[in-house]
Amino acid sequence: MDSRPENAGNGLKPTISIYTEYLSNRISSYFPAAASYLSKFSNFYRGNSSGTSKRRRRKTCLPLPFPSSSPESSMVVCEASKVVGVLEDIMECIFLNMHYIQKNLEYWQSKAQGSNAKKAYFMICERGPYAFFNGTVQLISDCVGEVSGVQHTYCLASSYISERINFLSSLRYHLATFLAQIYMMVDKAGEELVKDPEKSLSSLLVDMNDLFLKLEASIGHFHAVRQQSSSVDDSYSFPLIFEKLPEVNQEGSQWTDCEITDAINLIYQNMDRLNRYLSSIVTIHQKPRRVTRYWIPYTCGIVGISICSLWLLRHSSLVGSSDIDNWIREAKESTVSFWNDHVEQPLISIRDDLFYTFRKRHKGAMEPEEVQLTADSLHRMLQAFTEQTKGDKAPPNATDQEMLEIVMMRYEKELMHPIQNLFGGELSHALLIQVQKLKLDIEEAMLELDQILRANEINFAILAALPAFFLSLLVIMLVRAWFKQDKKAEGRGRVARIQRRLLIVEVERKIMQLESYKDQGQEKDAQCMLGLALYYLDRLYCAVEGHARATGEWISLRQDIIDLAKPDLQTAHKLRITSRMERIYDCLLPLPIRQ
Repeated sequence: MDSRPENAGNGLKPTISIYTEYLSNRISSYFPAAASYLSKFSNFYRGNSSGTSKRRRRKTCLPLPFPSSSPESSMVVCEASKVVGVLEDIMECIFLNMHYIQKNLEYWQSKAQGSNAKKAYFMICERGPYAFFNGTVQLISDCVGEVSGVQHTYCLASSYISERINFLSSLRYHLATFLAQIYMMVDKAGEELVKDPEKSLSSLLVDMNDLFLKLEASIGHFHAVRQQSSSVDDSYSFPLIFEKLPEVNQEGSQWTDCEITDAINLIYQNMDRLNRYLSSIVTIHQKPRRVTRYWIPYTCGIVGISICSLWLLRHSSLVGSSDIDNWIREAKESTVSFWNDHVEQPLISIRDDLFYTFRKRHKGAMEPEEVQLTADSLHRMLQAFTEQTKGDKAPPNATDQEMLEIVMMRYEKELMHPIQNLFGGELSHALLIQVQKLKLDIEEAMLELDQILRANEINFAILAALPAFFLSLLVIMLVRAWFKQDKKAEGRGRVARIQRRLLIVEVERKIMQLESYKDQGQEKDAQCMLGLALYYLDRLYCAVEGHARATGEWISLRQDIIDLAKPDLQTAHKLRITSRMERIYDCLLPLPIRQ
């Protein structure tokens, strides 16, 4: 089955299908004889892909509303596994197509909310070189003429965008209605399958065929409307026509296994036709590819790379120049120097400081032993001066400060007759003692400074390693951001949590609109709102499963999501469930605000 997945890993098959269909239509229009051969090849490829998709389904999907509380219901579901597989494939097909339509619709809606200048820029610069050339020529011709060229471009852009929004919105409306009808049909047929499985299987297949025919009537008119008036390119030319069950099968009360198999194959054929039809009509209304939107920067980049390549070629050895070799050698030497100066040596220094600085210190500018020798010498000088001045032995417990006071008092008295006392007194002795005291103070200050420098050696080593540390931190942040992939709702960061909470907001909005349409008696619109609610619940189901399993919340959260999908559950009860989900489950809580 040709379906569109959500991730990039499974995006190759839809692309092949889309462009195969486009090429086959083009070739068939020019070479009708080749149409049959291309049809056989396309059917072969789609048959293989359909069988593969039936075996390899999406990892998670919103469960079908089958009763699962009784053992009888489990036995019935096992007996009707073929039909259950068909229903799961139909749900998956619609979910994937709606997701593809929703992504394109959100893009065009964002463009519609932009200013006129942005719309004009999109029309001229974001639709490829051909549109750029035509738009520029048209703008110049309108400016030369009497028509306002800028205003005409604004109107053309608004019409271009609104046409795609209207088309995709209408297509999403019908697909959501079809999805709701399928879901309600399964919800109603669940109890009947338990009571009478043989009869219920046949009626279920007939109802599924009827729903496909209703879908054909609702979206088949897009082909005729587009052919009458449309601004898009004529890239598809086939209407949507589904196969019908034979009347004999519809009237029979009990089907054989062969008839059931034929009916299932017919439904798969209709699913394949629906996928091919949606691929064709959505492709021509989808947002431009990234390479188309950014063709101007890409072109400038290619030109810049070409110029750089030519410049490198001129300096390469291919033309006899050794500049590149010299640059490579200098870059290598600079890298080695940076590694040695800012990584290796600082780390070695930090290691040495941590293990050896405080145990084995190398000889500094001043050692404690030298300071102690100077202090002892000063103490003996003070003691001798005190004994000489007083004429008796100094007290053994006298401190240097007390003896220094005696020296200063004697020094002041000797200064009254400096010349006389310099030669015949004790002035010279007092001066020498003060010089020794000054020497001791200087040595103590140098010892403290040396200790401070030694203690900060590790800080200087860390400062030298800071450039390498910041470079490593930047690399780690880039690698973490690349691995985190925080853009989608399946991520683990703040943006992913916001996306998951917005999905709950959309579910609440659709539930309230569903109730409003029911009160107004608009059954069709109510079914559309139910289908959109199921689509957002499916996205929420896929986004939270991994996180909820990791936290042990999955069983309870899964049941809440299934309850929200029940068509007959009261709106007030559903709103209480959504409010509880936003408050209780860890994967849906907002992250704390960063201070």
